[in-house]
Amino acid sequence: MKRLLIANRGEIALRYRYAAEQLGAEAVRIYAEDEAEEAARAFRGGKLTALTGKGAKAYLDQGQILAAATREGCDAVAVGYGFLSENADFAAKIEAAGLIFVGPAPDTLRRLGAKDEARALAHQADVPIAPGLEAGA
Repeated sequence: MKRLLIANRGEIALRYRYAAEQLGAEAVRIYAEDEAEEAARAFRGGKLTALTGKGAKAYLDQGQILAAATREGCDAVAVGYGFLSENADFAAKIEAAGLIFVGPAPDTLRRLGAKDEARALAHQADVPIAPGLEAGA
């Protein structure tokens, strides 16, 4: 990984920037158009790239995020938590574009996102789980 697109804001963006630096990678942070001042202040000295739109809605625009990663020459995308972190389809789009999705693989997100399947996997792995209703009960 040489260049990481950080598709989040606040403390998580700073943590990803630090991690990228520790790995010798450049960090590029996206920001919504109404957050330009905050982004410049909080991500001082880092590379920033704007999204069209305001607030959280801009951070959920999968097409814009993928376009920003491509435009900025990134080879990995980190979404942190919230926003798109549990979206298997988005993770698959990132991987289909030849980029690294920093997080669980799309198949893992799909399997663990479905509670009944996650519960079945836990049973198969002999992981203790709290009692509850089985599917169809």
